[in-house]
This record gives sequence, structure tokens and C-alpha cells, in this order.
Amino acid sequence: MVGRFQSRWVILVAGFVVLFFSGGSRFAFGLMLKPMSEDLGWSRSSLSLAVASFMVVLAVALPIFGRLVDRHDMRYILASAGIVAAIGLSLMGIVNAAWQIILFYGVIYAIGNAGTSTAIIGVLIVRWFERGRGIATSAAVSGNAVGQLVIIALLASLLAIAGWRTTYVVLGIANLVILVPVALILIRPGSSNRQEVAVEQDVIEATGPVPAALPMRAVLGSRQFWVLLAVFFVCGLQDFFVATHIVAFALDQGVSPVLSGNMLALMGVMGLVGVLLSGAMSDRFGAVFPTALCFLLRIAIFGFIVYFQSTAAIIVFALLYGLTFLITAPLTVIFAGNIFGKQRLGTISGLITMVHHIGGGLGAFIGGVMFETWGSYDEAFILMFALSAVGMAFTILIRERPMVPATRLA
Repeated sequence: MVGRFQSRWVILVAGFVVLFFSGGSRFAFGLMLKPMSEDLGWSRSSLSLAVASFMVVLAVALPIFGRLVDRHDMRYILASAGIVAAIGLSLMGIVNAAWQIILFYGVIYAIGNAGTSTAIIGVLIVRWFERGRGIATSAAVSGNAVGQLVIIALLASLLAIAGWRTTYVVLGIANLVILVPVALILIRPGSSNRQEVAVEQDVIEATGPVPAALPMRAVLGSRQFWVLLAVFFVCGLQDFFVATHIVAFALDQGVSPVLSGNMLALMGVMGLVGVLLSGAMSDRFGAVFPTALCFLLRIAIFGFIVYFQSTAAIIVFALLYGLTFLITAPLTVIFAGNIFGKQRLGTISGLITMVHHIGGGLGAFIGGVMFETWGSYDEAFILMFALSAVGMAFTILIRERPMVPATRLA
């Protein structure tokens, strides 16, 4: 028992480090959107299409990786995905044609990022922590926020000195030499599959009759599953609209390049606070409460930025949106586990995260199209305001209790 207690904290550190690089690297595109557009002579909508491609491929890959981690040793899955991600990022340094960005970033990097995403790490953490899963998952997912803060701040400085091509190459190398060894060394071979299933069965027997292997057809046919998909679709659409366009928006409003480049880093600071609060609130009140709070805050945030767009107002917007940015990240596996059980956790959380990222791709692309159409982001902010209300309405419909099929299905 002592050995497992010590091992789970090593696992938590490993998950944090993986997400530090995975999350921080993913947001680099928003930092480099305007420099790439000006250097290559391409419109923001064209470059945003690469983000949309990234999100679609990522979305398709997530359930596949979810299935893999339900069946195989997670350390090799994470390490392999880390290598693929590093290759995709490094190749961005040589792009000269639109198809290359689609291939290198939208396909290769997307596949690698899917295998090192919050959905995968969330499954890892839930398997090792019998109690306090919300705060443990949030602690690991906070690696996203810290990575966003540290990596984006460092990249903003490097970008000003060396340009966006060199910045991508350096980022790829950093992923390869740090993320991959961490996955192979810190994540133990016994940290998946049968050991975790046995632990989960012990917890189920001690705490109550939760279905251990709910049939997938029961999950896919349930109202709660589709309500969760709607909630996470809206959340993803908003998240990646902001992550992709906030720096360009700030530059358009006359914010200095250095401060604009650090907008995503500022969001990371607040994201760290938000994700830790989310885990603590979900352990105490359930996952619905922090999700509803997230959308309530976004109603106010998007309403604010429509009318106030000074440098100070944009900083306030970035900080407040950053507070909500990762609130729902640890809740995917919490919702999936609480409602549908743990045996299919990788597959179900992968499906939910897939829809979140499909929404994210659409949000990034819509932001570019709306900017090209109206010459500003005001109409996009109004759309996000309305979607916040929609997300709030769907959240209220979630019933966070174990699902038991009417009849036992084989």
C-alpha cells in the first residue's frame, strides 16, 4: 500500500510534465498566427483552417488513443505520441506551402498531441487515485496552464529574436528530449490495465454498486451522453476561438507586440487557478457546479469585451477568460466516470474530448472567417456570448449519477 501511495505521486508528476509540454506547445500557434500570416502572405482564415484541420484530426484520434489506453501499456503510448508530436512541430520550421502546414501541424502534430492530451492523462490519474480524483486530475491538468504560462512566455521572447521558424524547431526538440523520457521513465509498466481494473473493483465494492462495464450501446443511446457532448462542444468552440485569435486581436487594437505575445501566458496564470479550483469544487459539490460557473463567467466576459477594448480591458478579458479556460478539462473523466463507470473510461472520455476538439476546430476557423468578413472580432464575440448561454442551459440538464440500464445487456 505504501509503495502504491508513493508511486501515484510519481505518476501525478509525470502527468503534469507531459501536459506541461503538450498543452504549452499546442497554444504556440495562436502566438505565431500574425507573424506567419505576414511572412507567408496568407490570410488569417487560411491559417485558421490549419487549426481546424488539427482539431478534426485530433478529435478523430482521441477515441482511438482512448481505446488503446484501455488495453495497452500507457507509457509506450505516451512516448510514441510524444515523438510524433515533436516531429510535427519541428517540420513547421520548413513550411512554404499551405498543404505543408495542413500535413505537419494539422495531421502529424495533431496525432501526437492526441496521445499526450488531457483525456489520456486524466485516465492515467483516475486509475491511480482512489480518492480525491477531482483535485488529483486538476493538479495534473494544471500542467497545461503552467506550460501555457512558461512555454508561451519563453516562445514570445524567442520569437522576437529568432523568428517563428526557429521557434517551432526549438519547441519540437524540447518535446522530444524531455517529454518522451519522462513518459518512459516515470510511468511504471504496471500502471495500467489489470492492476487498475482490480483497484477500481475494490473501490466499487467499498463505496457502492456502480456499473463496471456499461455496454457502449447503452452509453451512446443515453440522453446524458448527448448532453455532455453538447456542453463540451460549446466549451471547445469558445476555447480555441480565443486561444487562436486573442494575440492577433490584441495586436489589432494597438497592444504592444511583447504584451500581446504574453496574452496566452497571462491566461495560463489564471488557468492554473481555475483548474485547481475546478478539481476542489468537483470533489465537494460535483462536476456540474464548476461547469455551470464556467459558462456563467463567460457570459459576463464576452459581454464585457464587446464594449470595452482598451489595452487594460483586453488584459482583463485575457485574465478572466484564462480563469475559465481549463475549468472543464479535468471534468471530462470525472463526468464519464461518475455517470458511466470506469471500465470504459478511456473510450468514453475520448469521445467527449473528440467532440470538444471538433468544436475547437470550428471555433478557430469561424474566428478567422468572421474577421475576414467584418474586419473585426466583434461579431465573433457576440456569437460566443450567445453560446455561453447555450452551454449554461445544457449544463443544467446534466444529471451526475451512475447510469444503470433498464435491462442487463450482454
